[in-house]
Amino acid sequence: MVNRFVLNEVSYFGPGAREVLPKEIARLGLHKAFVATDKDLIKFGVADKVLDVLRRADIPYEVFSEIKPNPTVSNVKAGVKAFADSGADFILAIGGGSSMDTAKAIGIITNNPEFADVVSLEGVADTHHKSVPVIALPTTAGTAAEVTINYVITDEKNEKKMVCVDPNDIPAIAIVDAELMYTLPRGLTAATGMDALTHAIEGLITKGAWEMSDMFEIKAIDMINRYLPTAVNEPSNAEARNGMAVAQYIAGMAFSNVGLGAVHGMAHPLGAIFDIPHGVANALLLPIVMEFNMPAAIEKYGEIAKAMGVYKQGMTPDEAAQAAVDAVRELAVRVGIPQHLAELGIKEEDLPRLAEAAMADVCTPGNPRDVTYDDILALYKKAY
Repeated sequence: MVNRFVLNEVSYFGPGAREVLPKEIARLGLHKAFVATDKDLIKFGVADKVLDVLRRADIPYEVFSEIKPNPTVSNVKAGVKAFADSGADFILAIGGGSSMDTAKAIGIITNNPEFADVVSLEGVADTHHKSVPVIALPTTAGTAAEVTINYVITDEKNEKKMVCVDPNDIPAIAIVDAELMYTLPRGLTAATGMDALTHAIEGLITKGAWEMSDMFEIKAIDMINRYLPTAVNEPSNAEARNGMAVAQYIAGMAFSNVGLGAVHGMAHPLGAIFDIPHGVANALLLPIVMEFNMPAAIEKYGEIAKAMGVYKQGMTPDEAAQAAVDAVRELAVRVGIPQHLAELGIKEEDLPRLAEAAMADVCTPGNPRDVTYDDILALYKKAY
C-alpha cells in the first residue's frame, strides 16, 4: 500500500510570525495581495495586525470581506470575480476556516476556470493546475485549513456542505501566529478547539490512518487536552494560545492526508441546513460517535486515554476506551459546549433528513466502523 502525505511548501509558527510576510512575498516574486477575510476581523482590528505588515513594506492589497461563517457557492463566485478585477497575483487568507476555505476555492477556480460553477469541485476534483498562491494566517485554533488539502463550501441551493479534496488547493505558505488569536471570544475558542480535537481523534481512528498520521494525531490530542481549558478561561495566556495554535496545525497535517469519519459526516448537515457552528456540532457529536466506534478502534482508544491523562495501570482495553470517551465528554462540558441537539433548536422530525445527508457526506465512509442509515439516525437521536 502506498501512503501519500501533502504539506505546505513552508510554514512559520510563533507569536509575531506574520512579520515574515514581506520576505516570503518577495521570495515568491509576488506583488499584490487579495485579502480574503471577514467583516468581524476587520471590525475588531485583527486583520489590521496583518495589514500593518503589508503597509509598512509598501505591498499593495485589496480587501474582500464578503465571507459568511459557512461560505457559500455565491460567496465563492463573488470572490472569483473580485480577484480577477483586483489585479492581485496572490491571495492572503486571514481568518478561520471560512476565510481560508473561500480563498482556496477562489484560487482553484481562477486557475481552473472549467470549475467556475463551484459545485463540480465537490469530492475529489480533477483539477490540472495549482491554485493561485495562497498565504494563510489562521485566527482560530481549530480548522487547520492552512495545512489541509480540503475545503468546505455550502451549496445553498441544495442545502448541503460540499467537502472538496484537492492537493492543488493547499496554501503555499502557512503562518501560524498565535497573536492573531488572543482576542478570540471564549465560545469560539472552545468550539474551534473541540473541532481540532475531533480532527485529531477521527484522524487517529479513520480507516486511512497509518503510523505517520498516528504520531501527529496522538501529539495533537495531548496538547489540546493540556492547553484548551486554559485558552478558554485565560484568553491572554500566551503559552496556551500558542499551544493550541500549534496543536490544531499538527492535527491538520495528519487528517488532511488520511480522512475523517462519521462525526464530520453528521456535523456537516447541521451546518448546511441549520447553520450550526461546525465546532459546536463536532464537539457535541464526538463522544456519542466515539462510543459507537469503540469496538472498531479499541486499541487506539487506549492511546487516546493515555494522551488525555486518564489511563490507569491495569485498565482493561474496554475500561481504557470508556475512560477516553468520558474524558472527551468532560472536556466538552468544561469548556461550555452544549450537550443536546435540542438545545440548538433542532427538532426531532429533522433527524431523518439529517441522517440522509450524513450518509451521503464524503467524510462518512472513512469511519472505522461501517454505518447504515439506521445507525446514523440512532446516533442523532442519542444526541438529541
